[in-house]
Amino acid sequence: MKYALVTGGSRGIGRAITVRLAQEGYQVIINYTSNQAEAEKTLASINGQGELLPFDVSDYQQVRQALDDWQQRHPDDYIEVIVNNAGIRRDNVLALMPKDDWHRVLDITLSGFFNVTQPLLPAMQMHKFGRIVNMASVSGLKGLPGQTNYSAAKGGVIAATKALAQEVARRGITVNAVAPGFIKTDMTEGLDEASLKKLIPANRFGTPEEVADLVAFLVSPQAGYITGNVISINGGMYT
Repeated sequence: MKYALVTGGSRGIGRAITVRLAQEGYQVIINYTSNQAEAEKTLASINGQGELLPFDVSDYQQVRQALDDWQQRHPDDYIEVIVNNAGIRRDNVLALMPKDDWHRVLDITLSGFFNVTQPLLPAMQMHKFGRIVNMASVSGLKGLPGQTNYSAAKGGVIAATKALAQEVARRGITVNAVAPGFIKTDMTEGLDEASLKKLIPANRFGTPEEVADLVAFLVSPQAGYITGNVISINGGMYT
C-alpha cells in the first residue's frame, strides 16, 4: 500500500487534498488537532481509505510519538508522501500584534514543517523515493500588510523547501511548495471577496479542488524532475 500524510487534512484545502490523494490510490493519514468530527467526516468521504492521526504539529514530542506509534502499527510500510498543510492565520499589524500570535503562527507553520518532515525522511531516503509538498502562500512570496507573522512563516517554508530539495534530490525525493492565492475556504471567510476579486486577473477565488489537483501531480511519478520549486496557484495575481 502507498501511504500519504496530510497535516490539517480534515477541512478546507487539506480535505480536498485528502480526497484527491485517495482517488490516486493512497491510504491517506488524516492529521488533525482537535476537531474529530470534521476529521471523521473527511475519512468517511474517502470510504475509510486511510486513518486518523491526531497530533499538534507544533509539539515535537507529540508528533514524534504519534509517528512512532503509526510505524509500529505498520512495520512493513512507510509514509512516502507528506503534505505539510497545517497552518493558521492570526492577522494584525505588527505594532499591535500579541506575542502569542507571532509565535503560534510560526510554531504551527514553520516548526510544524520540521517536526513532521524530519522524522519521516530516513525511511524515504532508505526507499529512495519520497514526495514532500509544503503549503506556502502568496503572502510568503509577496508579503502582505497585516500578515507579518503569516508572511514570515510562509516565507520560511519557501526557503526551507529550496534547501531541503537540494539535500535529498539524489535519493529520489522531491520537495516543492504550493503557493495559493485566495482560495474559498474557512480561512478566507470574512474577507471582502467582491473587492479582492478586482485584484485577481481571473476575477474569482480559487477552489480547494484546484489546489488538490496540483498537489496530486507533484506527488506523482511524472513530477520526479520537479523539485525545489514554488508553484503559484493564484489566478494570475503575481507580485
